[in-house]
Amino acid sequence: MFLTISTTGSAEDPATDLGFLLHKHPGKVQAFSTSHGVAHVFYPEAADERCTAALLLEVDPVALVRRGQGKGRGGAPDAALAQYVNDRPYAASSLLAVALGSVFRSALGGRCTARPELPERARPLRIEIPALPARGGAQLVHRLFDPLGWDLVRAEPVALDEQFPEWGDSRYVRLVLEGELRLADALRQLYVLLPVLDDAKHYWVAPDEVDKLLRAGDGWLAAHPENGLISARYLARHKRLTREALDRLELLRLAEADGSEVEELDNAVGETEEKAVPLAVRRREAILGALRAAGASRVLDLGCGQGQLVQALLKEPAFTEIVGVDVSMRALGMAAKRLRLERMGEKQSSRVQLLQGSLAYTDKRLAGYDAAVLSEVIEHLDLPRLPALEYAVFGAARPRTVLVTTPNVEYNVRWETLPAGHVRHGDHRFEWNREEFGGWAASVAGRHGYEVAFAPVGDDDPEVGPPTQMAVFTRIDTGTQKEGEVA
Repeated sequence: MFLTISTTGSAEDPATDLGFLLHKHPGKVQAFSTSHGVAHVFYPEAADERCTAALLLEVDPVALVRRGQGKGRGGAPDAALAQYVNDRPYAASSLLAVALGSVFRSALGGRCTARPELPERARPLRIEIPALPARGGAQLVHRLFDPLGWDLVRAEPVALDEQFPEWGDSRYVRLVLEGELRLADALRQLYVLLPVLDDAKHYWVAPDEVDKLLRAGDGWLAAHPENGLISARYLARHKRLTREALDRLELLRLAEADGSEVEELDNAVGETEEKAVPLAVRRREAILGALRAAGASRVLDLGCGQGQLVQALLKEPAFTEIVGVDVSMRALGMAAKRLRLERMGEKQSSRVQLLQGSLAYTDKRLAGYDAAVLSEVIEHLDLPRLPALEYAVFGAARPRTVLVTTPNVEYNVRWETLPAGHVRHGDHRFEWNREEFGGWAASVAGRHGYEVAFAPVGDDDPEVGPPTQMAVFTRIDTGTQKEGEVA
């Protein structure tokens, strides 16, 4: 994987100033470790009249596979033979973009402490990439680079096999860019457009990628005619992230056209308008608050489903051990995918465990924890099965704290789209009002040596109460070990 940056100059304005801009001395060969190999920077030529800097990235295919990217989403699109046989070590992709951002970080940010005047000056530049994946061909390369101020954009298709011209061209091109630009602008364009042309990323795309895109696209992306395509591909076609990026780019474009600050336009809707927080989010926040108040560090999420609460618990270091339990292997598989367990670091993965199990049966694996959460679980059980769950949790596992949330049926009249007499979810076997839930919780607490308190979740309507009701059970320690309790 190879890239060269060349510039020309004179004795009065030497081309070797490129070394100052890149923060890499022309007389040295330097190596830098990356997560997928070693990046080498060297200068094939360095004179006053012409200077060329080369970035060579040696990709370790074993490291690529170990990080889960030799195949599948975000990995090599054409890894057809095996996970070790693909184009990633040879073709410019997001691997090279990340190396650019790491090795030339100061240059990409437009900083040069030794010669602070240099980054603001445009220089004659020539950039060459021998093998660039281009999903969309040479035509797309021109659509992306032509509007960016380059005098020459040449994308030469690479033949599948020169010995067999009848096979046609591959999806790779040899890219040459020539023009007078600031080096920082050129590097930022490459940082964004290399993975866009490849249409694949070697790492998981998180929400902070929107900020990276806008930082690298500062000054050129908002006005680019293809900013929709660029945003979608750079963000791995995540619809929500792409929409956020385009909304923010439109604000930037409007602010530039209006000669005002983005904050002024963004506040034009008025400070009184607030986006409603979803009930599921408020429920998780209430649960997290109750767990913090209880001082819990080892937590069970019983009936964890797709792992939303487990994911929230993992974000807080105070929860040192988190166990998600569900009867559905499909749900556990989706939870593992949500948590990205395969890509999780060793320290983080040691904090979490997903177990298959039924809450209708006692399970020795669940004994001895600080807290257990039953969030929107009990209403999915037939009423005759509730005593079995009650004993498995309160009688056998006996955590110090148990949190139970369930819908408040009285609040259903406030849901405009919910027909009268219907439960909120087709799988709900029942939904209790506040009196019914309070009576059940009090009887459970009395039978198993717990105290219980109640808290609303969501807006507490003065007539019908909150949309969700939560019971907080606290074990009464009498000094006598109860059945199922760990000594």
